[in-house]
Amino acid sequence: MQTAWLLGVLVVPQLLGFSHGARGAQREWEGGWGGALEEERDREALMLKHLQEALGLPAGVDDEGNLAGNSEAEEIWGTEETRGEEEEEETTAAPSPSPSPSPTPEDTITYILGRLAGLDAGLHQLHVRLHALDTRVVELTQGLRQLREAAGDTRDTVQALQEAQVRADREHGRLEGCLKGLRLGHKCFLLSRDFETQAAAQARCAARGGSLAQPADRQQMEALSRYLRATLAPYNWPVWLGVHDRRSEGLYLFENGQRVSFFAWHRAPSPEPGVQPSAAPHPLSPDQPNGGTLENCVAQASDDGSWWDHDCERRLYFVCEFPF
Repeated sequence: MQTAWLLGVLVVPQLLGFSHGARGAQREWEGGWGGALEEERDREALMLKHLQEALGLPAGVDDEGNLAGNSEAEEIWGTEETRGEEEEEETTAAPSPSPSPSPTPEDTITYILGRLAGLDAGLHQLHVRLHALDTRVVELTQGLRQLREAAGDTRDTVQALQEAQVRADREHGRLEGCLKGLRLGHKCFLLSRDFETQAAAQARCAARGGSLAQPADRQQMEALSRYLRATLAPYNWPVWLGVHDRRSEGLYLFENGQRVSFFAWHRAPSPEPGVQPSAAPHPLSPDQPNGGTLENCVAQASDDGSWWDHDCERRLYFVCEFPF
């Protein structure tokens, strides 16, 4: 009996330690699941009960004659139980995360292929947008070309209208000159009471379809003198004619480039009979032309029709000539 008790004392702690180690491994493997632990605990209790019955040990009763090994077994059992409960609570409260597996070459290839597929999709979207932009640029280019063509057509239309306006102004000026002015053969003369330089007067006459007056002979000269005298009487105004010597001093030409074949220059009044003529020129009406290179344009006096040379920049009345 004593031998059986001693064998129980030596074997029971070992079995309890083995059982606890197996239970710890079981708990770690199961990851702290409550149901499996309760089943394992019941199985351990049943195994201990059978072992105590086989050895003849009293269940749950302390014998005064027990050795110190029984107390040590109980302490080890209690300590192991407490440690197991703490580990169970820690495992139940915070299950340890499973370590992430290291990537395999297949995973790396799959990742790279996925990234390449994403880049290919992005490039495809970029190509689609570029195609849309190209289409838009083509549309804008076509629209710009159409606008340029329309602007060219409009420019041509405006130019045609301007030319038509010029022709209309010339025709209107010609008709006005012949209706309001003096008609003489195939010419019409019309006086303008605007003050202009000789060049500006020529430009205005040309814009109305004519030019400054160019009397071709003595008959036209006398008719023009009568027209100016009747229009401007009782005053005497110098009026620009289309005669000048700007090209060469003393070489008088009409505005059309033809040489003047006759002249009607102003001459100082003759002295009265019995009075000796003076060698000095008349202070108010000297003989013309007398301006030299400073006076290169010809104006006609409205009272007697005589010609005077003047500075071309003077602003005078002018008379236009229109074809009929």
